[in-house]
Amino acid sequence: MSGILDVLNTDLGKTIISGIAGQTGQNENKTGSVLSMALPVLMQAMKNNTSTPQGAKGLLGALNSNHDGGILDNLGGLFGGGVDSNVLDDGGKILGHVLGGKQQNVQNVLSQKSGMDEGAVGQILKVAAPILMGILGKQARQQNVNNSSGIENLLGGLIGGSSAQQEQSFLESMLDADGDGSIVDDVAGMVLGGNKKKSGLGGLLGGLFGKK
Repeated sequence: MSGILDVLNTDLGKTIISGIAGQTGQNENKTGSVLSMALPVLMQAMKNNTSTPQGAKGLLGALNSNHDGGILDNLGGLFGGGVDSNVLDDGGKILGHVLGGKQQNVQNVLSQKSGMDEGAVGQILKVAAPILMGILGKQARQQNVNNSSGIENLLGGLIGGSSAQQEQSFLESMLDADGDGSIVDDVAGMVLGGNKKKSGLGGLLGGLFGKK
């Protein structure tokens, strides 16, 4: 299975990046950079949430009802007349559920790393969150995922299935560097401490291995 960063390099991914950039009025390259950093973090946070029966049940329920992948079938319509306010509201709820009180920290880190205004980063994430759920929902249907281990494996595959295996291994091995149960703090710290010449997860790796 392809990883989420591989998806961004496909025609579908380019349509998503272009559409989100147009919706938020941002540069496509910067939008792609924000998404390449944000999507693996969001997925890892989801994977952490599915480690509890309640979390896994909640995500499965969402994928089976509102996020079955249908959003991907009409991206032209989604972006054509401006993204519907209901989609943005849904994105805000998804971010709040997945990141909780860490949402502001994540947006701040992505803003500093990408050089993009924090408000714009927040708008990108709001549009991207329902699309990411659609990608997960479509994969879940194709693989007939219907239990907690299945959804955890699906998320793990999308995080770790990228061609950039070293970078994905970083996310898997550095889930909780400070022992507080939150990957978000650790990834945020790595982004800020990373090599400024590198973008995306490569910058995270630079921050990690450059200190050893």
